[in-house]
Amino acid sequence: MAAILFSALAMTLIVGVRYLISSGGFALATRIRHPGLYRGLEHQMRREIGWSLASAAIYGIPAGVVAWGWQVHGWTRIYTDVHALPLWYLPVSLLAYLMLHDTWFYWTHRLMHRPRWFRIAHAVHHQSRPPTAWAAMSFHPVEAITGAVVIPALVFLIPIHVAVLGLVLTIMTVMGVGNHMGWEMFPRALVHGPAGRWLITATNHEAHHAAYRGNYGLYFRFWDKACGTDIGLGSFAAAADRRERAADG
Repeated sequence: MAAILFSALAMTLIVGVRYLISSGGFALATRIRHPGLYRGLEHQMRREIGWSLASAAIYGIPAGVVAWGWQVHGWTRIYTDVHALPLWYLPVSLLAYLMLHDTWFYWTHRLMHRPRWFRIAHAVHHQSRPPTAWAAMSFHPVEAITGAVVIPALVFLIPIHVAVLGLVLTIMTVMGVGNHMGWEMFPRALVHGPAGRWLITATNHEAHHAAYRGNYGLYFRFWDKACGTDIGLGSFAAAADRRERAADG
């Protein structure tokens, strides 16, 4: 039991530090690239950090239990020998994890926008008006639980190399933070080109935070297009106006 507790605490610390480094890095980039963009949102950002650190514990506990089970009992399907499966399986597993995670996220996120669940949980995330780079993990504990279980569950079902799993977690972190920071880090040619019709970026997610509906995915626009919830790209000019009103109010 002590070993499980230590693993859970260690993973909570790792998730928390990863959040502070990634969100802090994007916040610093915002300050350099767009000085004053977060002016007047200091109280909101402190609230975002508080909720996010609470979420870090909720993410860290199942991750720690899974890490302990993998190391001590080999319970998961995580493997370390790159040649244990064909090399072509590495990108296939990466895409499979991203697609399955995206599917889970779309449907749970859409559920969170039902009036009852929005009041219970998701309203916490949308208290960030508009969101900042610190808002990526700013969740009510109920919502954090829905996000914390998916990757730990997948490692029991689908084989994945430990390095690919690390890449999945990196992509999840970069997209989660980048999509909330209030400006677009990807080039216009990607966002407005053929790839942008299927990939979610900050411009796409900005529309979700402006309209409180649609654009429910995390990585891909597939489910939004298939289910008629794709509301297109957002406007950072409108978001800047909301920031100005928040700062003046």
